[in-house]
Amino acid sequence: MVYKVADISLAAFGRKEIELAENEMPGLMYMREKYGASKPLKGARIAGCLHMTIQTAVLIETLSALGAEVSWSSCNIFSTQDHAAAAIAATGVPYPQYLAGIRGLSEETTTGVHHLYRPAINVNDSVTKSKFDNYYGCRESLVDGIKRATDVMLAGKVAVVAGFGDVGKGCAQSLAAYGARVIVTEIDPINALQAAMAGYEVATMEDAAPRANVFVTTTGNRDIIRGEHFLVMPEDAIVSNIGHFDVEIDVAWLKANAKSVVNIKPQVDRYTMPSGRHILLLAEGRLVNLGCATGHPSFVMSFSFTNQVLAQIALWTNNSAFPLGVHMLPKELDEEVARAHLKQLNVKLTTLSNEQSKYLDIPVSGPYKPAHYRY
Repeated sequence: MVYKVADISLAAFGRKEIELAENEMPGLMYMREKYGASKPLKGARIAGCLHMTIQTAVLIETLSALGAEVSWSSCNIFSTQDHAAAAIAATGVPYPQYLAGIRGLSEETTTGVHHLYRPAINVNDSVTKSKFDNYYGCRESLVDGIKRATDVMLAGKVAVVAGFGDVGKGCAQSLAAYGARVIVTEIDPINALQAAMAGYEVATMEDAAPRANVFVTTTGNRDIIRGEHFLVMPEDAIVSNIGHFDVEIDVAWLKANAKSVVNIKPQVDRYTMPSGRHILLLAEGRLVNLGCATGHPSFVMSFSFTNQVLAQIALWTNNSAFPLGVHMLPKELDEEVARAHLKQLNVKLTTLSNEQSKYLDIPVSGPYKPAHYRY
């Protein structure tokens, strides 16, 4: 068996947590129930590169249950959960080498979809991913990471959220719910207007840096927090990133210009600036919710991963429909993903009467939204 994990003896512990997570991931269980017998992925070889967490383990086993030959590797040095990796390795899933015959890929991160140059399905922009994983997932996991790392009290603190997309919206709402005074930075006038009308101050990083106690970057862009910002931050300002890649915070500048650095505990480094003030950097500028905590809850990851399974089925069974380029899953599949999770929350949908259906000229089950409809 070919695998590279930290401690294979953790497999039994990982298996217990996988079993717990399955109950919180009804979308993936629905995929197993619907497609387990027909095995639409039979013959498919799927190589994954995604955070090796308990939730990812449930995705891997779902793909395997649908007939796929799966190999996997993590994509972040701090996000691998050793017990999850051990449990999956123990089932016979290796880590991958180069595999021939790849037909396409599915990408679920906002930043990643900008770097696709192969036949691909953009899972990130499925509504049941971007408006849930990005928003509600970050709303719960951001502060989890910050608090596990620092034990800071957020009430009364000034917090900067760089970017007010779906991730930024969730982060700002979470910080505000704890009583933090939130400042948003934005380049987009529509997002900036949304932030202002949600009650947040909108300012530049240059204006906010001397005043803020907590910094969170969410943009997916580079050089959001730079040297000139570090130099004016208050004592023990907490700097973190939840924008996927580790380029938003200029960590290289910090390492080159700080007088010294002390590792407080794993993924928490305290830098001494030339002025004598200190900066707390979390997860070395990588994803704070995965580096300092365990990432999004299983339930919201079930939305994203159900989209991934549907994308892999589409790529394997109907590959001719996906020429070179980036494609979206149809809106009816988005709604199928949502429906698969309603029972878990005891949600009951209203059904149109025949008269209502005729009046609006839509099915009694409700309309599929057009592709441009963003919710």
